[in-house]
Amino acid sequence: MSHRSKQFLIDDLSMKESWRLFKIMSEIVEGFENLSEIGPAVSMFGSARVKPEDPLYLQTVEISKKLSEAGYSVITGGGPGLMEAGNKGAFENGGESIGLHIHLPMEQHNNEYLNIRSDFRYFFIRKLMFIKYALAYVALPGGYGTLDELAEALVLIQTHRIKPFPIVMFGTEFWSGLVEWFEKQIVANNFAKKEDLNLFIITDDPDKVVAHIRKHVII
Repeated sequence: MSHRSKQFLIDDLSMKESWRLFKIMSEIVEGFENLSEIGPAVSMFGSARVKPEDPLYLQTVEISKKLSEAGYSVITGGGPGLMEAGNKGAFENGGESIGLHIHLPMEQHNNEYLNIRSDFRYFFIRKLMFIKYALAYVALPGGYGTLDELAEALVLIQTHRIKPFPIVMFGTEFWSGLVEWFEKQIVANNFAKKEDLNLFIITDDPDKVVAHIRKHVII
């Protein structure tokens, strides 16, 4: 390859990176503008694959409704499954229901229970919005995406990069194995302190979810 060809490739890559930076900046600004006026909010995470007839879906609707009744807006990923359930409870209660939609090749379409919608192409910007505009997290059973959001919040609180806020893991049967692994592997090997296990609670009671958040987030 000639020197001129190499330089052309370098310049082309540089231009693409510059445009990508502008896209990232634009997405951040748009997210801030869309969400800047929402009320005190709770972010809810969970699987997109849970069906409306599933008891977990119905429990999630109940949690969201109770959060709305307590005066909180509800933020989800805006998609189907437990995200839909989270939006539905708030929406049908007349509360503020927000969806942070991510463009994915599978299973990610908007649900119909949104007052406010913001679209994202980059996961890290979407996670920024979940953190920035939430006063608490509710982690419902889910897959890698749910674990990603949960871990992000835990590490930011643990490292004092954000102010501590309530994190509730809903579903004892689902989460207990992970917490046991935290205890037997992470804490036992001194990769985290025992006190770090106090950064969250686990419950099967929708009322306890809301009570824990209200105790720590007064609005």
